[in-house]
Amino acid sequence: MRIDHVVIAVSDWERSNNFYRAVLGAEIVELPEGRFAYRIGDAQLNVHGPDSTPHPRAADPVRPGNSDLCFAFDGTVEEAAEHLRTHGIEIELGPVDRVGAGGTGRSLYFRDPDGSLLELISYA
Repeated sequence: MRIDHVVIAVSDWERSNNFYRAVLGAEIVELPEGRFAYRIGDAQLNVHGPDSTPHPRAADPVRPGNSDLCFAFDGTVEEAAEHLRTHGIEIELGPVDRVGAGGTGRSLYFRDPDGSLLELISYA
């Protein structure tokens, strides 16, 4: 078994779609009910945002800025840092040692436009 998708929320479709496409290489997919999804590797982020009406919803629906997600980066942590700098993204913490699904790696932490905490982990 594996995770297929998780849900995040955003406050501005265009700003977030551009960020996730440029910074994380997401394929932007239009979904029913006025929503989008971000396909990154073999996983998907289903996105709730302005004027979207997903059903069913969690008992306490996810809100913009309250997610914490980690993405495996295919290069070194130094390459990940350069990638973020190229996009003008401020690194909040790192590189630091962390344990993820692939074992021990080196991570960098940064924020999406709504303030959700994002992490790039490198096992290289």
